[in-house]
Amino acid sequence: MLGSLVKRWCETPLTVSRYILLFKLHKRKSRNYSLSYSVLRHRWMKRQSAFSNNFKLQSSNLSIQTDKEVIDLSKVPVDRIRNFCIIAHIDHGKSTLADRLLEMTGAIAKTDKNKQVLDKLQVERERGITVKAQTASLFYTHQDQQYLLNLIDTPGHVDFSYEVSRSISACQGVLLIVDGNQGIQAQTVANFYLAFEAQLTIIPVINKIDLKNADPERVESQIEKVFDIPGEDCIRISAKLGTNVEKVLQAVVERIPPPVASLDDPFKALVFDSNFDHYRGVVANIAVFGGKVKKGDKIVSAHLGKAYEVNELGLLRPEEHPTQKLLLLRFAGQVGYLIAGMKDVKEAQIGDTLFLQEQPVEALPGFKPAKAMVFAGMYPVDQSEYTGLRSAIDRLTLNDSSVTVQRDSSLALGAGWRLGFLGLLHMEVFNQRLEQEYNASVIVTAPTVPYILSSSKLIKNRRGIQKNMVYVDDQRVMMKYLFPLNEIVVDFYDLLKSLSSGYARRRLGDIIKGKNFDYENAGYQAADLIKMDILLNGRPVEELTTIIHRERAYSTGKAMCERLKDSIPRQMFEIAVQAAIGTRVIARETIKAYRKNVLAKCYGGDITRKMKLLKKQAEGKKKMRRIGNVEVPKDAFINVLKRTEK
Repeated sequence: MLGSLVKRWCETPLTVSRYILLFKLHKRKSRNYSLSYSVLRHRWMKRQSAFSNNFKLQSSNLSIQTDKEVIDLSKVPVDRIRNFCIIAHIDHGKSTLADRLLEMTGAIAKTDKNKQVLDKLQVERERGITVKAQTASLFYTHQDQQYLLNLIDTPGHVDFSYEVSRSISACQGVLLIVDGNQGIQAQTVANFYLAFEAQLTIIPVINKIDLKNADPERVESQIEKVFDIPGEDCIRISAKLGTNVEKVLQAVVERIPPPVASLDDPFKALVFDSNFDHYRGVVANIAVFGGKVKKGDKIVSAHLGKAYEVNELGLLRPEEHPTQKLLLLRFAGQVGYLIAGMKDVKEAQIGDTLFLQEQPVEALPGFKPAKAMVFAGMYPVDQSEYTGLRSAIDRLTLNDSSVTVQRDSSLALGAGWRLGFLGLLHMEVFNQRLEQEYNASVIVTAPTVPYILSSSKLIKNRRGIQKNMVYVDDQRVMMKYLFPLNEIVVDFYDLLKSLSSGYARRRLGDIIKGKNFDYENAGYQAADLIKMDILLNGRPVEELTTIIHRERAYSTGKAMCERLKDSIPRQMFEIAVQAAIGTRVIARETIKAYRKNVLAKCYGGDITRKMKLLKKQAEGKKKMRRIGNVEVPKDAFINVLKRTEK
């Protein structure tokens, strides 16, 4: 009877809701046939073509399982593997091109909702920028042969250049995207040299040719002059419309060489990225440089010398895609993810080498450590949250290894850490990720820098010294300046962009549209520096103490006092905000107290009565000011550092 019922349910085109209802009724009637229920469920799931929203997840898992049985990585030899990444200046269309490549290779369905598919973080969606490199494996058929294309989409902002350098280490080629309207910009040049120094094949791609003001001929001329790449090697595309994107895939197959690796060599893999999963532990993204590995193998970390058992291997398409059967193997030249029971975040070091326990190998070079440019203190709002915040920072720094962490303490804020970042945006994104991904509430102190181009006025105000000037073409010039790091690290980039936005033409010596900025460490120089303290009611605020050039002390102190006045809420007592060098106060602002009208009940009479009431109120305010604490909002630590150029 049960068998006929199963057959009738699977062959009759019922709605999903009726399937669920009948299944529940039958389940109540026949509780002893659990095995038959399982058969019924699987036959129904395979028969039904569409499900309601409640069954989208099951449908997705089923389609993934079907794909797993079809794909056999053992049939993709090393010479048909291409590892490449997409590099460009910010907003030149990297993520849009990645979406089109995913669609054309069948990794994702073609829909109008495919926008920045590889930007998985909430902060990326909110800010509209890529802050984390993401990997996706694509299968592409070219001339009747199937190729495995491992794509890495990288950030474009200068603060996340370490993500680019790490991604390049796992690739043999890059797609250098250049905006057909903006042309070559700062990060275009910086990322080109990263790829050039790594001796990778560079394929120039001119994007956004569909724009009205696009000038691909001019951009080709720039590429040929600045990078010495022939103009005929450039591919003109519109990633938004999908125009000529097929040519990009063909160029990847034809121009980028396969990885140099052999299955006969001992297994050796580089960990180029990782993240932490609460249930499975560390998920490591690896590039295999030799040999092969399968589920159950014992592998060793060259950094710690600890052994682990491989629990799961797979591809990112772009979601995690665990492999089965022969696909449990990871072969030389391939890129994928690996889970091996690493429960401590300190066990997974980016740049580490993994090898089989019975076949030790020499460790790979790894990565050059990131050099922090901005330092800030980070403290829990409540000291009882210290342990939880420490765990959150450890896990987040596993995913963002460019952040340096040192323990620190403050008399005002308690125990915390001193963190090093590559820039102010990097710091803000890290703080935002802590709040969104780990529900952590923190206090971030004012950023500082270690002491050991457009607008001539802006550059002069920031004490810039011109070193070089190169005319890229008749509309664009690249200038090199030597700046003190603390003059540019906070808000120089924002001011530089705001000066050029919305203007098509201005004097070449003043402003050029599309102005952009990149920087690197140029060493130490002697300077006339002094320490400036910020006082609230005579008490120094340690977190707002800053080192500044003597010439800028007064103007900076006055500006910081004004911004603190706007940032600190009024209290029941008066607050004196002062900037001081040693014992000398150089600037002051006063935050007026809330004041009750004590004379409201006095209707005439002797003046001494009014004076007595006012004197009593003043004495109370004075006492409150002496014993009261001033609470500084956490966003004030950033706001007081930003300047407004006049």
